[in-house]
Amino acid sequence: MKKFVFFMMAFISLLAFGANGGDSYKVVDGDSLEQGTRRIRLFGIDAPEYLQNCFDKNGEDYRCGLKSTDYLQSLLVGKVVCHKFSRDRYGRDLCECINGEGLNINRQMVISGWAVAYGEQYEEEEKSAKKANLGIWQGKFMRPELFRALGRAKDKYNKNKKR
Repeated sequence: MKKFVFFMMAFISLLAFGANGGDSYKVVDGDSLEQGTRRIRLFGIDAPEYLQNCFDKNGEDYRCGLKSTDYLQSLLVGKVVCHKFSRDRYGRDLCECINGEGLNINRQMVISGWAVAYGEQYEEEEKSAKKANLGIWQGKFMRPELFRALGRAKDKYNKNKKR
């Protein structure tokens, strides 16, 4: 009887893993996901860094990186499928992801204003979000690429300063 209970528990655990854990994604920031050990960068977009701040329409400081991350999390509904295009220099899969409702997650991040186009693929969506003052376009922000570059320069300066 103990063996039967053990095998039933193991079987139920495997079913639960297959239904949820086997294909679930964890949001890292507004343009990055993890699926187990697989690291994914959403192709064609660039979102504010997790710790990045922006300014709203009133000039008030807010955590746009966190807002972008939260918005991406809200898009992960149903069975999410990510199609790999290539890999980036950090070894992450560059993917376009579609949620269980058929929504292109990459495109939606730009349309909503919580990411900018990175390349030509979503330029029209960026123009639309900017015109409508959505997401980060509601006020002032530093492009994520520049934010990262300034962070690297600051780190390099501080490292050299300690010598």
